[in-house]
Amino acid sequence: MTRSQEGPHAGRLDGARPVPAFEITVDGRPVPAAPGQTIGAVLHAAGVVSWRTTRVGGRPRGLFCGIGICFDCLVTVNGTPSLRACQTEALPGDRVTTG
Repeated sequence: MTRSQEGPHAGRLDGARPVPAFEITVDGRPVPAAPGQTIGAVLHAAGVVSWRTTRVGGRPRGLFCGIGICFDCLVTVNGTPSLRACQTEALPGDRVTTG
């Protein structure tokens, strides 16, 4: 089961009623999000293009492949570490930490 199929938000994009724009928190600051956006898309729309660095060399990382093959876009969402931002749907009230 994917994260978007669990909990209180299950089925919220089923077409039964529109879901208004909402905010998520990224590293303590509010960021606007739209229904159906991934966390990677929310970060990109907010102008955040890198949020991690490589262990060796400290090179910046963010969205790279955008389809879940690489691991450059990892974030922590609501305490769950190592989620791919490009594959994780943003939900109202999400708390995202980067780095």
